[in-house]
Amino acid sequence: QVQLVESGGGLVQAGGSLRLSCAASGLTFNSYAMGWFRQGPGKEREFVAAIKRSGGFTRYADSVKGRFTISRDNAKNTVYLQMNSLKPEDTAVYYCAAAMTYSGRQEDYDYWGQGTQVTVSS
Repeated sequence: QVQLVESGGGLVQAGGSLRLSCAASGLTFNSYAMGWFRQGPGKEREFVAAIKRSGGFTRYADSVKGRFTISRDNAKNTVYLQMNSLKPEDTAVYYCAAAMTYSGRQEDYDYWGQGTQVTVSS
């Protein structure tokens, strides 16, 4: 079965950095676009970033543009989210997801991980 397992979350001070990883198994990784989403306390889950199958194209939510970078290593079946200049409002559970379509819409994603908590203190 398909598994997406996130790691790398934790507690960091404002202005700090974290790198999230998502290891995929049970699917042909390079056939899927990958995305990161997040759900903050009391908020709905929202799009963060997406990357095409080949890694040649990326897209970001305006709130993270210039601070976060999504990348992938198809040889390792892993997608990453480098998060710099973190703010308290970035506090959320971060999810990776896989889709046949390069998209920012949650409904386009077929598989989801369990999430990893990121907490940014002020």
